[in-house]
Amino acid sequence: MADRVADNGRGAAQIPSADSPTLAELLTLAVGVVVVAALYLGRDVLVPITLAVLLTFVLAPLVRALRWMRLGRVPAVIVAVIVALAVLSAIGAVIASQIASFAQDLPRYETTIRDKVEVVREQTLGRVTRLIAQLEHMRPDAAGEPAGAPTPAPQEQSGQKPAQNGGQNGGESAQQSPLALAQQWVSPVLSPLATLGIVLVFATFILLQKEDLRDRFIRLFGSRDLHRTTVALNDAGRRLSKFFLTQLALNTGFGVLVTVGLWFIGLPSPVLWGIVAALCRFVPYVGAWISTLLPLAVAAAVDPGWTMFFWVLALFLATEPLLGQVVEPVAYGHSTGLSPVSVLIATVFWTWLWGPIGLVLATPLTLCLVVLGRHVERLEFLDVLLGDRPALTATETFYQRMLAADPDEVQDQAEILLKTRSLSAYYDEVALRGLALAAEDSSRGVLGPARIRAIADAVTELVEELDDYQDRAPAPAVEGASPVPVEPEGEDDAPPGRFAPPPEERTGAWACPSPVLCIAGATPLDEAATAMLMQLLGKHGLGARPLASDRLSRTHVAALNPDGIAFVCISLVDSTGHLARTRYLIRRLRRQLPGVRILVGLWPERDDSAEGESIRATMGADFYVDSLTDAVNACVDAAAASAPTRSDEAADRPQPDAERPVTPVLSMAPAAPA
Repeated sequence: MADRVADNGRGAAQIPSADSPTLAELLTLAVGVVVVAALYLGRDVLVPITLAVLLTFVLAPLVRALRWMRLGRVPAVIVAVIVALAVLSAIGAVIASQIASFAQDLPRYETTIRDKVEVVREQTLGRVTRLIAQLEHMRPDAAGEPAGAPTPAPQEQSGQKPAQNGGQNGGESAQQSPLALAQQWVSPVLSPLATLGIVLVFATFILLQKEDLRDRFIRLFGSRDLHRTTVALNDAGRRLSKFFLTQLALNTGFGVLVTVGLWFIGLPSPVLWGIVAALCRFVPYVGAWISTLLPLAVAAAVDPGWTMFFWVLALFLATEPLLGQVVEPVAYGHSTGLSPVSVLIATVFWTWLWGPIGLVLATPLTLCLVVLGRHVERLEFLDVLLGDRPALTATETFYQRMLAADPDEVQDQAEILLKTRSLSAYYDEVALRGLALAAEDSSRGVLGPARIRAIADAVTELVEELDDYQDRAPAPAVEGASPVPVEPEGEDDAPPGRFAPPPEERTGAWACPSPVLCIAGATPLDEAATAMLMQLLGKHGLGARPLASDRLSRTHVAALNPDGIAFVCISLVDSTGHLARTRYLIRRLRRQLPGVRILVGLWPERDDSAEGESIRATMGADFYVDSLTDAVNACVDAAAASAPTRSDEAADRPQPDAERPVTPVLSMAPAAPA
């Protein structure tokens, strides 16, 4: 939106547009840049702290178990840290011994590797080399010499010999001091040990000061609602601990399974490759497949043939899909809460920041950020960016697709939602609320009449496309079971299950095939809501006829034929500015259709009940409803009352294609006369 100028543009200051960035947004961007820079520059300090925090989530259940065994806090924490140190030391010792054993056996595989490389070279490059040589011999040489004659090397032409520096380099290596040699060989070992020591120290103090750190976090982010923030943090801690322990158990089980399989196959150092497979599986999506490359290379080097190679490949092809597609969904119970795209982006981001450690920690760190975003209001944007929950609600998606002129995607969304709810519930919970959003934008002047008409036409077309769906709760997809309507979760989810008597059993104006007159209140959006109501009435045995909003003048209403009209339904999506017109319309209808009951639908349900009561008190209608479900129930009740020969039980018979009736949501009671 372009900038507006005050005082008719005569030198006044411009008002910033809604699209221009605010100071808060710029500060947020600056804070984000500073945080990323701090993460990159301070990785040497932050990586051990992050590892310590993640380790506390794994050790917290063990500490709680030790405390439950009446062990004090300090002894429990010390025992847990000692157990972690013992496990990590054992894993490191096993890895070192396996690597040493494998390194000693490498010379035995040299011949096999050389033979296979020679075979591959012969099969691939040999043919190409021979073909090029044949072409070179066929090409005439400009000097008259054969094209295939060897050309002496430059050093041979000049009589020079290649320099020999091996002795000098060997002398330099021999002259290195013992301190330099110790630094060269001991430093790579001491650096991981120092990091491990820092991690264990930080983890110990975090476990000891857990409550104090929690209180400080609450003070920073949630001191306004202590109860909610405390419950959220406790819940987040339990969920993260459960996730990390489950992931650790699954990856450990995967490593054990790979170790056993490789041992049966006969691959050297199977424990080493099992540990590598377990560690690589912490890398999302591709880690398990990366871990297959080293065992495959070793299998190709050990076995003179290719049998072991294909057995190793079959092992990973069988275990990884089994664990990822069968075991993990059962173990986790639901999604981890991370968007697949966000996991890939986070993997690249953390790897760029912290290298290989960031690659392993990408998923846990991203999950921590998502949990914080779901429980801390100021960090909600993290859940929106990284979580797997829809960024927009079903209503917002409906309206956004209508604004984007994409009715096909709206229909796809409707078909997905109709698998779990009835047609009337979809109209009440999604479509009508989407029309209400359009009405709000129209009242703010954002949408013009042409856009409102286009949205209304698109919604009407959607209603026509959904005419094949029945207004009932979908049956569960169970083979061999009878289709039974799903019990609704709430009142809004229950479809109107009552079916009106056939016309021959009704009396008076109800005996007409289309006894209900549906009137669109004032705008094209009301016409779209009227189309939904007429469709639902038809699915419950009541024909309806429409009356457009441009036919509501005094002259047109006076010329309205009252024959065959037993009930009037007026639809109002946006009652703002149209209440007086609707009140006068009801008065004219009273004079033209004496004795006919009038229903006003104020779609959708209003949050402000006091405002709704005020509107109802001034309208003068017989019924007021805020959902299509209630409107259909009111019409079916009135039609059933016009059939005196029918009992109350007969009035509740189900639709022909339904298996059993569904109780209506609300019993409609007439409103007090104005």
